[in-house]
This record gives sequence, structure tokens and C-alpha cells, in this order.
Amino acid sequence: MKKIILLFVFVLGYTFSYAQQPKTEPVKKQFKGDLPKVKITKGQFKDPVLKLAETITADDIKTHLDILASDEYEGRETGQPGQRKAAQYIADHFKNLGLPELIGDSYYQKIGFKFERLTSSQVKVGDKDYRMNWDYLAPLTGNKAAEINTKEVLYLGYGISDKKYDDYKNVVVSGQTIMIFDGEPKSKKGKSHVTGSKENSDWTLEKKLALAADKGVKAVLVIVPKIQDVTKSKNDASLRGVITMETEDNPVKDNISYFYISKEVAEAIVGKKKKQFLKTRKKTTKKGRPASLRFNTDLSLGMEKETKTIYGENVLGLVEGTDPKLKDEMIIVTAHYDHLGVRGDEIFNGADDNGSGTSTVLDVAEAFAKARDSKVGPRRSVLFMLVSGEEKGLLGSKYYVEHPVFPLENAVANINVDMVGRSDEKYKDNPNYIYVIGADRLSTELHDINEAANEKYVNLKLDYTYNEEDDPNRYYYRSDHYNFAERGIPAVFYFSGVHVDYHQPSDTPEKINFQKTEKVGRLVFHTIWQLANQDKRIEVDVKPKK
Repeated sequence: MKKIILLFVFVLGYTFSYAQQPKTEPVKKQFKGDLPKVKITKGQFKDPVLKLAETITADDIKTHLDILASDEYEGRETGQPGQRKAAQYIADHFKNLGLPELIGDSYYQKIGFKFERLTSSQVKVGDKDYRMNWDYLAPLTGNKAAEINTKEVLYLGYGISDKKYDDYKNVVVSGQTIMIFDGEPKSKKGKSHVTGSKENSDWTLEKKLALAADKGVKAVLVIVPKIQDVTKSKNDASLRGVITMETEDNPVKDNISYFYISKEVAEAIVGKKKKQFLKTRKKTTKKGRPASLRFNTDLSLGMEKETKTIYGENVLGLVEGTDPKLKDEMIIVTAHYDHLGVRGDEIFNGADDNGSGTSTVLDVAEAFAKARDSKVGPRRSVLFMLVSGEEKGLLGSKYYVEHPVFPLENAVANINVDMVGRSDEKYKDNPNYIYVIGADRLSTELHDINEAANEKYVNLKLDYTYNEEDDPNRYYYRSDHYNFAERGIPAVFYFSGVHVDYHQPSDTPEKINFQKTEKVGRLVFHTIWQLANQDKRIEVDVKPKK
């Protein structure tokens, strides 16, 4: 059996500061030579790296995806039967690979979620009933169920109590229903009367509601000039329900009842005092002077909701490192396997989002299991974690970083794969690309390794458009890698962009480009392989901007 010879290389120290992120076009001829030196023991392959990567195939990924994105799995919505079926499929795959059960006798990290669904609501002024999700919205999260009938509403500006601006000063509010505006008072030139500058204050709606509850307010009406902008995104959530995750540092409490209302509802409450109301508001805006008004009205408010606990699972599979000195260090590989579930008669199969990433990671896990069986590595451990709750707010990965199975200080990097099976409009004629997001945000070395691996083995076009700090889509903050990056763990997110079938029932398996997922899978493999096998773990050498 021939000895394995790996080329020794040196990656030139071309560093990227956080403010100088890579542009759309990848840097060409940045690397002279090859990847940094790695140490591998003898194995059965002439070239273990190439042979292992070649086990990641379009056919294998398709086999996984055709099952996970089938109608039988009912769109894999967190807490629903389809998600549990998918979790079982992933766990069975890890078992077949001979990966150990990490949590008791299970591959599951169970997560309890708070599920809430609106059952009834009412906003009535005088004899007129207003329409939910058209004239008003009764939010679910943090909203206390109540039935309120009142003859008086107190207008209280913006509901802020601060050093330079205080709506509550000299006003009795206990037991009252108050009406406020969202946001904060600003002059015509955009200067905040709270901060004294053009910078906004920290007075979020959540902070306003907490203050109102502390002062004994019974209910809060929040005036939103364009109510449809709010209801458009929250309408379906109110009817279908939402899930939230309670943690010790972020408890979800229903302290007070509140409603978003349109200007038409506000005008009905104001009644004949409209001119006085507008004059008062103008004074606040122009001069920053808080002012309150009381309106006599006949107002009925009501909101009831169903609340229960549902469970989701993160599914964890570990390929333990072979080097006794390095195996406690770990590369964490993530992809979310949940999607949107069933809505009416339509199944949202989520083939690209994120059946493509999940299936790719499962095949990469198999390649690393083969490396372990062949005794060629990896030196560091690799944790493959398929997470749930991503579509509900990155909840599964958030739960893991708050309840890690392995110490987070041992996490070398996070590799996240989310939507890698399609092409967006920009690349409709050239699918040989992938968007790379976040690799240089904390570690220039992670960026360098990924680029070098791509240049040597895969040759995808690496596009950094969505890695720009001013990216209006803010994709850096919208997938599971962000929860790791927020904890100071270098992370890279592979993404092929959105398309017409994004979050639609038409996101189905036959539209996936499996040759593309194969290439992405091999790039993921080579990047992880380098991270897991080089002598020194990558450095965190970039300070994130606050």
C-alpha cells in the first residue's frame, strides 16, 4: 500500500478587514500553491481527499431529497407530524452511518416551543365592528387575552418616558386604555426629540408595552398609518399560529393587551375632537412637547387565543476526530430541515428550502463517516446538525447555542448550507455558482480556506454580493449560521439565491439541479476537511462591527 503524500502549501496572507468585504467577483490568483499542510494517517485510498469527495454525488443527494420533499412529509413544519418523520429519516441515516447517539439513547435534541393561535378578536367603536387584518391586528406574541369595554381612551403620544421626552409626565394611566403612535417623535428634518439627534432611540414597541404594563395600563392601541403593511406579513401567522421559544434570558410573557389599529379606527375613537387631536400631534412633532388627550367613546376590545406547548427536534450526528490532541475541537455543520407545512389543500414541500441543503449535508456526513471507517481522518471532530424551527425565527440553532451539547469554546467554525439547489434570475443561464456569505466576517482564514478549496477542487463561481455589509436583503442575519457568528464562532453560509418558487407550494424536487448540489457538497466537504485536519485551528482575527 502506497504512502499518502499531500502537497505542502502556504496560503498568501491576503487579509480582508470587516469593512473591506469581498466583492461580487471572486479574487483571482490570490493563492499560490495549495491549501495549508494537513496530517493524514494511512488509508485504503491512493488520494483520500479526492476519493472521499467523489462519494458525494447528485444521485445520492436526489435520493434523500425525493423522500424529504415528498408529499408524505407534509412540508416538514416544526412541531407537526411531517417534521417528526423527517427527523426520524435523518436519525436513521446517522444510525446507518454508525454515528453514536449523543443525547441519552437518541440523536434528538428536543426543543419545547410555545404555540399560539388566534381564536377570536374584536375591535368595535360605537355600533361599528372593524375587520381583523384589515382595519386592525391582534398580534399573538406577548399579547394578553382580554375582553375590555371602556367609555374613555387616553391618547398618550408615543408612549415613551425618557429624559428629554416623557409622555407619562403628570398623567394618571393606571387602569386606562391608551392610544399611541408607533415609532418616536421627530421634527420635519428627521431629528428625534428623544435622542436630540437623527439617531433613533431604543424605544421599541416591546419596551413601550413593558412600560405601560408596569404603570398599570389595561390595553394599548398602536396607531399605524399604513395598517396593511403590518397585516400583510402577519395575517397568515395570526390564523395559522406562531411558535416562540422561551429561554431564561428571553422569557415570552403576556403582560398587556395590545392592538394595531388603522387611522380610520383612530379617527372613530377621536370623533369630534379630530382638530384638537391633530393640533396636539403637530405640537409634539414640531416642538417635541408631550401632550395627552382624553376621548369619550364606546370601545370594545377582545382577543382570545389557543396556547399550548409543541416540540421540535434538532438531529445531531458526530464523526469523532482521530487525533487525541484535537478531537475535542469541532466543526459544526448545519442545515435546517423544517419548512412551511400544509396550508389548506396545498403542501409546501420545500425542496430547495431547505431540502437541498439538508440532503447535501447528509451526503457530506456520509463521506466523513467513510473517512473515519478508512482511518484517514478527520483529526478534529465534525458535528452534523440538522435543525428545526428555522422558518419560525432561527429557533433550532438558537436553542443549540444556548444549550450546547458540546462546549461552544471548542467550536472551530460553523458551516451552514441553506438553499443550494436552484439558480436565481442573475444566474439563470449559468448555474455554476454559489453565494458565499459571512466567511470573512470573523476570520479571514476561513474565507481563504474556502476560496482555496474551491480553486483547487470545485471551480464554482463564488459570488459575495450578499456578503456586503449594506446588503438590503440582510441574508447574513437570516439563516442558522448567524446564531453561531453572534457567539464569536466563524461561520460561512452557502446559498444559491431566491427564485419564483421560494416559499411557494411549487418548490418541488423536479426543479432541483442535483449536479449543482453535488458541486456545493464537494466544496463544503473540502472546506470542512481543511478546517478539521490542519495543525492549527483558524483564528478569529476580525472584530465585528457593532
